[in-house]
Order: sequence, then C-alpha cells, then structure tokens
Amino acid sequence: MSQTASADASLPAEDLAESGAGADSRQPQRPAEGPTATFRRAAARARRKAALDDQKRSFLRMVSHELRTPLNAVIGFSEILASELYGPLGAPQYKEYAKLVHESGLKLLKLVNQIVEIARLEGHVTDLDVAAEPLDEAVEDVMAQLRTECETRGVVLSAPDLVGMPAVLADRRGLRTILSNLLHNAVSHSPSGGVVTIEAQHAGGGLVEISIRDQGEGVEAADLPRLLKPFEQAGTSLTRSGEGAGLGLPIVDLLARAMNGALRLKSAPGSGLTAIVSLPAA
Repeated sequence: MSQTASADASLPAEDLAESGAGADSRQPQRPAEGPTATFRRAAARARRKAALDDQKRSFLRMVSHELRTPLNAVIGFSEILASELYGPLGAPQYKEYAKLVHESGLKLLKLVNQIVEIARLEGHVTDLDVAAEPLDEAVEDVMAQLRTECETRGVVLSAPDLVGMPAVLADRRGLRTILSNLLHNAVSHSPSGGVVTIEAQHAGGGLVEISIRDQGEGVEAADLPRLLKPFEQAGTSLTRSGEGAGLGLPIVDLLARAMNGALRLKSAPGSGLTAIVSLPAA
C-alpha cells in the first residue's frame, strides 16, 4: 500500500494532469449536433408558431363574432325605433332615447373593432395582401366617408395635388384604415373653420411620404411617444378633448410597420399636429 502511494506521489505533475484528463475524457459526452437535428428543431418551432397563430385567429374570430353580433342588433333595432319605422313611439323622449342608444352602439362597435384590430396586429395574425394601390383613390374614398363629420364640425379637408399622388405598395383595406384614422384624428382636434391638409410625395429610398396636417392646438414633443401607445393619452386637449380610447394612432403605427413602412409625428403647442406615414413606392 505504501509503495503504491509513494509511486503515485513520485509522478511528475504533467503525468498527473494527463492522467486526470484521460479520466475526464472517459466521461460520456453529448454528441455534436448535425445540420439535420438543427433543421428538425427549427421545423418543430415553426409548427408550434403556426399552431399558436391559428389559435389566435380562432380566438379573435370568436370574440369578434360574439361581440359584434349583439351590438349590430342593438344598433339596428334602435335605428328602427328612432326613425319610428312602424309608427310613432308616443312620448317624444322615447325617440330621443332610441337615438342615444343608436349612437352609443356605434361608438361601442367602433371600440370593439379597434381592440380586435390592435390584438390582430400585435399578435402578427393579420393577413395583408400587399399590392400597388393608387393613393389618390384611397384618399378620395376616405374623404367621402368623413364628409358629413367635416360639415358638422366646420372643418375642411384639402388635398392640393390629389391627382398627382403616387401609388404605394400596401394592403387595400390597411391603407384606407391608416388614412381614415389619421384624417379622423385630425378632424376631431381641428377648430371650427380649420383646414386639414393631405399631401404625398416621393421621399427617396423607394418610399412615399403621406403627410396629414391639422390646425389644432398641438402637443408637447415629450408627449408624442405616448400617442403611439394603446389607451395612452397625452396631457393636452389634443387627446382629452376628443372622444375615443386613444387607439387610432397605435393602429396606424402597427399597420404601417406591417407593410414595411413607418409613422412619425411632429407637433408643438399652437402649431397643430402633422402625421407622416412612409410606405414603399409602387
């Protein structure tokens, strides 16, 4: 026993190190991963992501249907009552109440649509069909939709070079949603007699810049990032004097990014707000 111990002790340090290394090398080691295993793991992740996206789509379809169906019934029947389609309601207050129910239903339906849209965009489950879209036609469509509201508020929509607007690569519905939200936001915060200007031009780098400028009170530069967050409102009359949940600009921001574009805001107190959307040129 002592001879063995002395023999081990007499071994040089290098030999002991090699002996230890040899013992470690006999431990089972994980084999190096080949390209086939890497591919299989990536394919499994892609399948899980696709399954999760399908679940998100199904959930959003269910929520959309379950909320919109009763709301549409409320809106439809209240409109029938307000118009006294089947005869007078009796006391005039009933007609007034029916109008209030109808207006409230429309506001709630808009909010539901916006929340569902935000969820779709943030969950990356929006199916966009990006193609060349004439910008002048999209602007005309949205301006026509807002004509009644503009007349009520005394605001003028101006597109100085409508015919000369370039085409962009965008989803047809998504482009109109962007323009509708931006124009509605501008009209809502413009004073009576104000002008909302819509312009578009090539900006270099294969992009087209669409700018929508209002004559509202404007906001502090520090508040601009908050306007792009869902349900956030800046601490000025730009957001607090108008109705809505503060979802229009976040939807525009997410939609623009989904179509390889961007949204940026410029404003100062007393100088109105300018929203600039950049989209790829067609």
